[in-house]
Amino acid sequence: MKALEYQRQIVLPDQRVAVVGDIHGNFRWLDIVAKATQTLAPDVTTMLQLGDWAMDSDTTDEALDGTGIQRIYVTLGNHESWDKVSPLLDAHPGEAVRVSKVTWLLPRPARLTIGGRSVLSLGGAVSVDKAWRQEGVSWWQDEEITRENVVAAIAGGPADLMLTHESPAGTPVRAVREILRTNPMGFPEDALRDSATSRARVAKVWNIVYPELLIHGHMHTPGGGQTENGLRVASLGQDGQQGNVGFLDMETLRIETPTLRQIREAAGR
Repeated sequence: MKALEYQRQIVLPDQRVAVVGDIHGNFRWLDIVAKATQTLAPDVTTMLQLGDWAMDSDTTDEALDGTGIQRIYVTLGNHESWDKVSPLLDAHPGEAVRVSKVTWLLPRPARLTIGGRSVLSLGGAVSVDKAWRQEGVSWWQDEEITRENVVAAIAGGPADLMLTHESPAGTPVRAVREILRTNPMGFPEDALRDSATSRARVAKVWNIVYPELLIHGHMHTPGGGQTENGLRVASLGQDGQQGNVGFLDMETLRIETPTLRQIREAAGR
């Protein structure tokens, strides 16, 4: 992974962007999503990806080549190659790093302005499956959202939109609450406790920064909800799943989510 350049101030004029959930290095799915976006939302030139990206730089450019997508900004997840990512981010603290022609990895936290809206990105999450992974090979401590990340995110002040990989504690998304209640995969108790701490840190930022909309990945469960105070949360699905991609209007902060059938037909698949 070779850094091409760094960027601190990210100001984009886009009035509509694509938001994309977990990709997990799935080149074929990214290719489908990019081609579908070209057909369904030809005005969209920017993707905001919400972690578990794990895409090789060259294959990313190949997947997006010939589509209208000019740039993708990644809010990093837990399943990333942190042994490669962290040195790039640490070299220029607080700056996004460009790792391919179109791909930018966002620092933790990052502030952007898109279509006149203030945006906060806070990457990272806990791997609840780390008991079945090897530290330093398939998971890294760097995935954690630290207290320092939380302090820095709050210090930046309010935001209209918040992008995370991790779900916030107290989510109004019913489908996410049900997964957390039932633990269908049987994850170990210590991992669940670590996950709860991670969600609490996201929630602390969420409750203070108070964005109109928070969008996250990680849970592999599409859905939406709204708190009693009117804050909206959208959970995106994973690659190949319904609700993995949506088109976000930056003026209204409303998301249009095509069906899987619409995506595949638009991509010619």
